[in-house]
Amino acid sequence: MNSLVHSSRKTRFAVFLALDVVLILLGLWASYFLRMDTFVITDFRLALLGLAAPVIALPVFVRNGVYRAIIRYLTADVIWTILRAVTIYCVLWALVVLFSGILDKPRSIILINWGVSLILIGGARFLAWYLTNLYFTAAHKSGADVHVKKVLIYGAGEAGIQIAAGLSSYRGTEVVGFIDDSSLLQNQLIQGKRVYPSEDLFRLVAALEISEILLAMPSVSRGRRVEILSALEPLPIPVRTLPDLASIASGRVKVQDIREIRVDDLLGRESVLPDETLMRRNIDNRVVMVTGAGGSIGAELCRQISLLNPRKIILFEQSEYNLYKIDHEMRKREVGFVPELGSVSDMDHIAERCKTLEVDTIFHAAAYKHVPLVEMNPAIGVKNNVFGTYATAMAAIRANVKSFVLISTDKAVRPANVMGATKRFSELILQSINADGQAGQTRFIIVRFGNVIDSSGSVIPLFRDQINLGGPVTVTHEEVTRYFMTIPEAAQLVIQAGAMGNGGEVFVLDMGESVRIHDLAVKMIKLSGLALKDAGHPDGDIEIEFSGLRPGEKLHEELLIGDNVASTQHDRIMSANEKFLPWPEIQERLDQLEIQVRSGNTEQIRQILATVVEGYSAR
Repeated sequence: MNSLVHSSRKTRFAVFLALDVVLILLGLWASYFLRMDTFVITDFRLALLGLAAPVIALPVFVRNGVYRAIIRYLTADVIWTILRAVTIYCVLWALVVLFSGILDKPRSIILINWGVSLILIGGARFLAWYLTNLYFTAAHKSGADVHVKKVLIYGAGEAGIQIAAGLSSYRGTEVVGFIDDSSLLQNQLIQGKRVYPSEDLFRLVAALEISEILLAMPSVSRGRRVEILSALEPLPIPVRTLPDLASIASGRVKVQDIREIRVDDLLGRESVLPDETLMRRNIDNRVVMVTGAGGSIGAELCRQISLLNPRKIILFEQSEYNLYKIDHEMRKREVGFVPELGSVSDMDHIAERCKTLEVDTIFHAAAYKHVPLVEMNPAIGVKNNVFGTYATAMAAIRANVKSFVLISTDKAVRPANVMGATKRFSELILQSINADGQAGQTRFIIVRFGNVIDSSGSVIPLFRDQINLGGPVTVTHEEVTRYFMTIPEAAQLVIQAGAMGNGGEVFVLDMGESVRIHDLAVKMIKLSGLALKDAGHPDGDIEIEFSGLRPGEKLHEELLIGDNVASTQHDRIMSANEKFLPWPEIQERLDQLEIQVRSGNTEQIRQILATVVEGYSAR
């Protein structure tokens, strides 16, 4: 068995081929015996037809993929393949027998042969499956130094069965059963493992010494997934999961698909399919520039845009390393692109490149966005965020760019920090340019949204690293809340919002319900299989420490400055009608800011921002 399991694919193919020749001949002989009650075939011609059976059967078996099936993964597909192949072989052999006229009677041997062949060919596979799994089980248990991790799979559907089959080859891991909510599956056996109801889960974890739970329900809704994860949260063991169906649709579910629980698994919002018309309006057969192309949002915009038939993508980035990364990634995609190293503050450079490359659409994602860092370096923040946006916008006008989309943030709403104030100032610049009639052929659109999960500025990677290091997890305030959205969804909505409006609009993305950061930290700790350490549980694993709100940080973020908001043709995108200043006043403040940025006068910079941005206080 050891030699066969670890032999080459060609060797195993040859073994099963030879075995099937024997079984096919044995099946015919057994059929004759069962019908004629004699072991001896007296008709020489019938014996020759029997020898012809393997010649008919083997090509049919090869053609139908009988030998491509992996015996250890004996799923319903494999069983159906064997049934189909044996049936086709028996029909073809029967036609040969009938047209030869040799077997006048009794013809029931033909039907008996189908049943016997199915039992022998299928039974051989089942026996091989049983012995193989028995071998691997023994191999697991033979290593005394190997700790066997006992696993429960939540979900006894196709994905769960495939993962269980895959895990059978992993030394040190043993699937001890399934959990499923379907009463039709409960108490049944799948691959020799029992299916338990979900209410038995807590008892099983203790009784069977379960080390981990695998959530194998890729087709359930996000809401149902959140419910299940909430129910699993109190268990003192880690939970891992499979991606959704869209992520694994390209092939069979593999053990490599198993991943840690991510924050987007914990959010109840369902993703909405993008509107293809809106997605393509500014991109299809157009030259698109993405500033800040190497950042979290910029890189995802490049990925999404590459799928929408652009004529070319200009990857504009200030950081050489970030540009190298996105350049390396885009080389794997079938799309034309140009990596462009430069600063968004360099108006002449951007205008020249936009003219030369005939840019149609700009997605302006370049910005300094880390609140504490910009708070400590306000002059640099203003130079990049405010003057960078102004320079890029004026370059777009000079180059007759058709669409300019500014990626903004919820921190621009009544900002408590310099970063938010600079982003709101950037919005005001575009609104004023548009209202003043300076935009020419360029349509300026502003898209505002909250935090994106796993972006470079997100708290999620920080929490994950702190948990992996044994804690503590640092939360600024017990009541602090934030809006969250996945990076792909945010990028898709930005592209769609940028295709709407006539110019000057502020579009706000529907971020769903705000999330309490403390609750998020607790869930991440518990679903990692660790216990929260607090006053009531002094023996826990990970403690949460409150560090206090950082300079310029708000307790709760907002998405709208006023209440004047309207719906759009997209369910997740709203249009906000917000006040802005006339261009002469914006121009005056820009001139004042430029002087203070050059001199590095931090206090005056804050004062000027406060005179322009509603809700911001220079303190």
